[in-house]
This record gives sequence, structure tokens and C-alpha cells, in this order.
Amino acid sequence: MVIGGALAAVAPGDPTPVPDVNAEMMNPMIGGQAMLPDRDIMENMAASPMHSTLVAALKETGVAGALKTNGQFTIFAPTNAAMAQAGAQPKSTLARRMSYLIVPGKYDSVALLRVINEAGGEARLRTAEGGALTARMNGPTNIVLMDERGNTADIAIYDVHDRNGIIHVVDRALEPGGPARQVASR
Repeated sequence: MVIGGALAAVAPGDPTPVPDVNAEMMNPMIGGQAMLPDRDIMENMAASPMHSTLVAALKETGVAGALKTNGQFTIFAPTNAAMAQAGAQPKSTLARRMSYLIVPGKYDSVALLRVINEAGGEARLRTAEGGALTARMNGPTNIVLMDERGNTADIAIYDVHDRNGIIHVVDRALEPGGPARQVASR
């Protein structure tokens, strides 16, 4: 039986399914907190003590609503330290910055490696903001992301599977470059 993406065991005569603990242990922990695959992206990030600044910014700008939908998204989630290093921004620029961290579609590490290899070693990922992040290998096992300003971020924690996508924890807040772009609201 499958419940919320996790296998469940049913005891004989017991109609109540019990989540399989091993299925939930496949996700890495963030900041000592379990990341559960049956939660949406926002629920898992809200449980992470390393992402309270990002969660607050996503809520403040209204971007959080998109990460609670049934679509599939990949978010490159900077830690609190990375957000602090990037500095505060006005709400108008913050919304653009938050949308730039999100790529429509589900890109776990296997999918990222596939698109990098298919693109000859460097893949451009279109963001929800309308810009692009460049993903490439940095050594044999590490994927590095580059924003439009030339800043790079390493993925520190890969493959947090959520009901509606993937979270990758990054060590730097990536930023869009150039003029603001019109992004479809639907």
C-alpha cells in the first residue's frame, strides 16, 4: 500500500496503515530535524532550523503559496547564514530573489546530473523568476550552481524529497542579474 509516497505496513486485522519508518529515513535530516517525504516543500523547510530566514522571506513575499501547491518544484534553499551574508533587501526585490531560487520541475541529484551531462557539462535551469541558474560539476561528486551575476553556491545537502518537489540546501543565496523580468502569475 502507498500513502503519501511512503510505503505502509498493515497489521493483520488492523485497517489503519502505519507509515514505513525506513521509507521516511531515506530523506536527509536538516539541522537535526527529520524531513518527511509526505510534507510539502514549505512544511519541510518550516521544520528546518537552518531555514527560518528563507521561510519568513517566502511568506512575506507571497512566494510560499506556490510551494504549497500540487505542482512540482525544485528549490535551492540558502541557509540562514547564507541569507544573512547576502544582506537585507526591500520587499520588491526580495520577491524576485525568492522566485529566482525556484526551478519548475523535480530535479533531484540524478536528474541534475543527467541534464548536466546531456548539455555537455553545463546545464541552464530556467527559474520561476524567468532567469537562469547554471548547474555544473565541481569535481567528481559535487554540483555547483552559478547565478546570473557569476556567484556560485555548492549544494550542501542534496535530495530532500517532498510531496511537491525537491529541496537542495545551498551555502550561498543566489541572485538574479539584469533588469526585472515579467513572470506569468499563473
